[in-house]
Amino acid sequence: MQPVKPIMVTDLFPHERKQLLELFSEFEAEDWEKPTICPGWTVKDIGLHLLGDDIGYISRTRDSFSNPFYKNNDLHEWKSLVQNINAANELWVKATARISPKLLADLLELTGEQFYDYVQTLDQMSIGGIVSWFGPDPAPMWLDTAREYTERWVHQQHIRDAVNKPGLKEKRFFHPVLDAFVRALPYTYKDIPVADATILKFAVVGESGDVWYLVGEANKWSLFKDVMLQPAAVVTMDQETCWRLFTKGMSKNQARTKTAIEGDQKLGEKILETISIIA
Repeated sequence: MQPVKPIMVTDLFPHERKQLLELFSEFEAEDWEKPTICPGWTVKDIGLHLLGDDIGYISRTRDSFSNPFYKNNDLHEWKSLVQNINAANELWVKATARISPKLLADLLELTGEQFYDYVQTLDQMSIGGIVSWFGPDPAPMWLDTAREYTERWVHQQHIRDAVNKPGLKEKRFFHPVLDAFVRALPYTYKDIPVADATILKFAVVGESGDVWYLVGEANKWSLFKDVMLQPAAVVTMDQETCWRLFTKGMSKNQARTKTAIEGDQKLGEKILETISIIA
């Protein structure tokens, strides 16, 4: 069996940010106020959120500064973690509402440069922090970095959807997002008991798609790129359905109508419960 490989995305950050800033430079005043798929948030609000992502990451990791908002808050239980992160995000967006679109773009350029400068110094093969949708244990730094990339890619896509502009769907931008999201599958299946070797084949169709194999044995699930055994279930969905489903932009029922499942239906349908974001 061929295991999955690390996802290396460090060099994509400046290109992703350049695309975002070029998009912003084309905006009319009304574009900033257009609603997005994120409840209650406009395009500008998502831009402010991305600025908060940069500032939070740089402060927390580079500068070892903890956000006072989370002091004495329970971040161990999933429900509490999500509630606290959502509350912090809402507070940030409201507090920064006075920032003009022009200044927002200038600040995103600055923080994007500092973010990239810092990420380049990290050993991507070392152990980093916890990526909660991957599991409760510290994850490889490359996955932590890939998680940060998916955050920026997804929110830029939300902005592009709102203003009816094409997304960053080139394979170099999009495939790492899908590859990172799929790393959540073993955690999704963690409570599915399995004794003998059981294989699930997951095929994502599209220019940026790929095929992954989820292998269960001795009550443990692991992800592989290639296996020799026959799969008990084959799940096929298109790349748009995949990223939107895994980021809660599409319901399980909506995704089911766009997903083909062959073989063990119960085993295959579990994949529709995958979540590859926190809040």
